[in-house]
Amino acid sequence: MRIIPAIDIIEGKCVRLTKGDYSTTKMYNENPLEVAKQFEDAGIEYLHMVDLEGAKADHVVNYKVLEKVATKTNLKIDFGGGLKSDDDVFIAFNSGAKQITGGSIAVKNTDTFLRWINKYGTQKIILGADCKNEKIAISGWLEESSLEVVPFIQDYQKNGIQYVVCTDISKDGMLQGPSVDLYKKIINQCTNGSADQSVKLIASGGVTTIEDVEVLADIGCDGVIIGKAIYENRISLKELERFL
Repeated sequence: MRIIPAIDIIEGKCVRLTKGDYSTTKMYNENPLEVAKQFEDAGIEYLHMVDLEGAKADHVVNYKVLEKVATKTNLKIDFGGGLKSDDDVFIAFNSGAKQITGGSIAVKNTDTFLRWINKYGTQKIILGADCKNEKIAISGWLEESSLEVVPFIQDYQKNGIQYVVCTDISKDGMLQGPSVDLYKKIINQCTNGSADQSVKLIASGGVTTIEDVEVLADIGCDGVIIGKAIYENRISLKELERFL
């Protein structure tokens, strides 16, 4: 299972929210590159970067941070937040993203998201299926839709999507453990026999201890995104290094 630390960006700085609530913003480091280099030094290969201002503004804002981290490390970065137009996606890939995550766009403008899948391929496009009470949430988690998470993923599976990142918003930033039952349900219901057609699920939200990481590996997650647990020293980079 891939270990994917998270860097969330507001005003070019590394921050975390609780349950996606912008009023809970806590700044951890003014220099995201410094944080990214610490991850790389621990043998980590992947990074999940979210432009939180972009998610609210409906267009990419912090692409210069992406560019700096992409050019000064070898981390494979997946980038999300505010990707609403073809120009935004071009900027993200041009700034060094290896993959991009589309969440709100996949709900509100299916045609555009499907076009991105066709243009860039399923290796480069991740479906963001963030949910609360198993209902998909959008617009930086400020809106809850009526779409249920499993059928939402299954519909995109039919169109070739492979990578899915799912955050249970009720767990995000709470340091109370991940939604293991939800992830089991997604893995069980979105497996189509062959590995190519089964969802590669990236779990996100609530991961608190290295034991949580081990459980997510055991149930078959492709990757795990870890944020606050690293910044609050609940999981050390040494523990992640040993896991890898």
